[in-house]
Amino acid sequence: MDRLSTLLAQFGMHATTIFGGVLRAEMGFAVTDRTAKLHLLRSGDAVLQLEQQKTVQITEPSLLFIPRPCSHSLNTVQGPKSDQQVELVSASLSFDGGLDNPLTTALPAYVLMPLAEISMLSGNLDWLFDEAFAQHCGKNAVLNRLFELVVIQLLRYMMANSSVSTGMMAGLADLRLSKAVTLMHDQPARAWTVAELATAASMSRASFAAKFHKVVGITPADYLVSWRVSLAQKLLREGRPIALIADEVGYESPSALARTFRRKTGNSPREWLQLQAN
Repeated sequence: MDRLSTLLAQFGMHATTIFGGVLRAEMGFAVTDRTAKLHLLRSGDAVLQLEQQKTVQITEPSLLFIPRPCSHSLNTVQGPKSDQQVELVSASLSFDGGLDNPLTTALPAYVLMPLAEISMLSGNLDWLFDEAFAQHCGKNAVLNRLFELVVIQLLRYMMANSSVSTGMMAGLADLRLSKAVTLMHDQPARAWTVAELATAASMSRASFAAKFHKVVGITPADYLVSWRVSLAQKLLREGRPIALIADEVGYESPSALARTFRRKTGNSPREWLQLQAN
């Protein structure tokens, strides 16, 4: 059972390379920039400023992934190491379903990891850095695909190492719970019962319900509703009529979906879509 493929098929990403070279001055991003950011430090030391509050010094080759809008900047180190060459490759990432989709909201505010700790990415990173600092034809097209692959590999690494302690990613990292979560992802229109999901997870009903709530943070029924509403939001953005969306995500009528949608978001589907447009 593939824990990631359905998630990525529904809420996939699209990378755009924005920088590749030697960092010589501060590179900053405002919270109004509605994209995720992926920065790969190949060499040198850099200073990360987050939300004008937290300062982090990066002293080794590292990956920095910021999945949601966040004002931040990267700069060279001032002082004795100021003559170091800081090699950096960066990309913006947009997600199907917007930045409030289940994937990005399940991740921490930022992920900062030394490249040495994520050896499973080494082959891709070597290719990405080689491509970034060469002048091959089709360079940006290749880099964009490699950045997307880095994020997929990072998500795989985070699940394998249980890097997120609660929420959807924690549920997917748990070998038993992930079977139930993946079933809901794959078949959102089905009226899943706790008993059916517990059987899939090879657990008793009571044990499954208790563990799911502890790890994911909500009940299985609430999770299914949230997943359905997230899919409805994505389909609304794509211009699908609510009558078709309702059937696709498991509601017997558009009005039934609209009631659930309002309960979860505070707005009707039409009101919510107008807010997105503004």
